[in-house]
Formats: sequence, C-alpha cells, structure tokens
Amino acid sequence: MVIVESKKSDNDADAVNKSQSGQLIIIGGAEDKEGECQILREFIRRAGGRDAKIVIMTVATSLPGEVGSDYRYLFEKLGADRVKIVDTEQREDASDSGNLEVIENATGVFFTGGDQARITNVLKDTAIDDLLHQKFEQGLVIAGTSAGAAMMADIMIVEGEGETNPRLDTVTLEPGMGFLSQVAIDQHFSQRGRLGRFVSALIQQPAVLGFGIDENTAIAVNGDEIEVLGEGAVTIVDVANISHTNLKESLHDEALAICGAKLHILPNGYRFSLKKRDCLC
Repeated sequence: MVIVESKKSDNDADAVNKSQSGQLIIIGGAEDKEGECQILREFIRRAGGRDAKIVIMTVATSLPGEVGSDYRYLFEKLGADRVKIVDTEQREDASDSGNLEVIENATGVFFTGGDQARITNVLKDTAIDDLLHQKFEQGLVIAGTSAGAAMMADIMIVEGEGETNPRLDTVTLEPGMGFLSQVAIDQHFSQRGRLGRFVSALIQQPAVLGFGIDENTAIAVNGDEIEVLGEGAVTIVDVANISHTNLKESLHDEALAICGAKLHILPNGYRFSLKKRDCLC
C-alpha cells in the first residue's frame, strides 16, 4: 500500500495537467457499446474522426482476443480510419519494435478494462510507457475504461471495499501511469457505493482533487478543462483546503475524519476547471 502525506495547496492544484497537451477520455466502466455509443463516439471524434488511427491496448484483460476484437469492431463501425490491437502479455512485449511502431503512428490509444495492476506491472517504466507519454505531450488522445481509467493518475486505486465509511484499510494504493497529475480517480462509482474508499484514497495521497466516475460516464480532459460525458454523473471531491483530518492519529481500521472538503456533482455536458477547481457553469 502507498500512503503519501502532503500539504494541499493552490500551487499544487495549478500544476494539475499543466504541461500536457494531449486529451484524456477517462471512462467509469460499462460504457454503451450497442446504442448511441456517446462516449466511444467522442473518443473517435477527438482522435481524428474518420482519419483516426486507433490502437487498442488489451494489457488489462484476461481475454485480450475477445475484448480486442469487440472494440475493433466498434471503432471501425464508428468510422475510424485504422484500428489495431497491441496485446502486451509480458514486460518484454512493451519493448517490441512492432508494438512501438503501431503506437507511434496512432492518433488515439484505448485501454480496455480488466485489472489495473496488470497495466502498471507490464507497462510502467518501459519503452511503451515512455512513448505514450511522449506522444501524449504531442497531442495523442488516450482513453481508458474501468481499469483503463484507474491507471490514469499518479497514484491509483488497486482495490478496496465499497459501501463503507472512509478508513485506511478500505483501499489499496499503488503508483499509476501518471497521465493526469495531482488527481485521484475511481470508477463504477455510484453503482458500487465507492464514496468511502474514494475519500480514503484521496486523503492518503498528494492529490487535491478526486473524480468518482459513474458507469457509462466519462470525463474528457483537454488541458485544464474537463467535460462530463454520458448518462451518469461525476462526483468531484476537493480536499485542497480541508480544515481538519485525523489521518496521522488513525489506526488502519479506525474511521477517518475529513472537515472542510468541497463537493461537486456534475452530469452530462457540465464542465470543470482544473486550474480554478470550480464548475464552468
């Protein structure tokens, strides 16, 4: 478990995503794949529309052939120019020249659901990791659903207990892939009652903002601006200016207290400023 204590400050918040010019589509899982496909459609549009060159990363799933084929069919149906699958079963696959070439030529990369720990175990600090960050700074659109959403932050939630109050032992944290800095992310949020574990994760790390994303819902991150997409809502918790927490005094199984946190709940179409830490209503 990773526990990092840090003072939350305005300077930290201003640093969120400051140097990144690519876009992120962070999906809370169970996105619509049979109806209007709003979220997947928006991913393709932002990645170039009919000129989009999409790479599907199946590293998280235990069924890479089936899951990869399903998404390839969907992205081709939505009109992407080219769709390829990169399946990295072992860390050595993350240095494969063929895989690197496919990613080099992509305009959009999509991470499927599965096990987020597998994404970091296989890809973190590899050639693919370096290339993804380089391409992201140059404008690459990176999307991820469920496990593919969890890994987006510097510190990710690996597992945790739902439908409970915040405690240190309700959540396990590990380093994520770091596409979005100073932010905590949780997925399947309302459907699995994850507010308790989410707040516990947020208060244990140097993140100033947390985004709890419902199923068939996403946040589209473009620079300092976030837009909510989909049928659910995004719960945003801001702990930059909390007045009190008992984190230092609490044992692992004791309830956490957090005073002065700020809460936003935003549905489809609403926007949020990472820099101002407020809604753009």
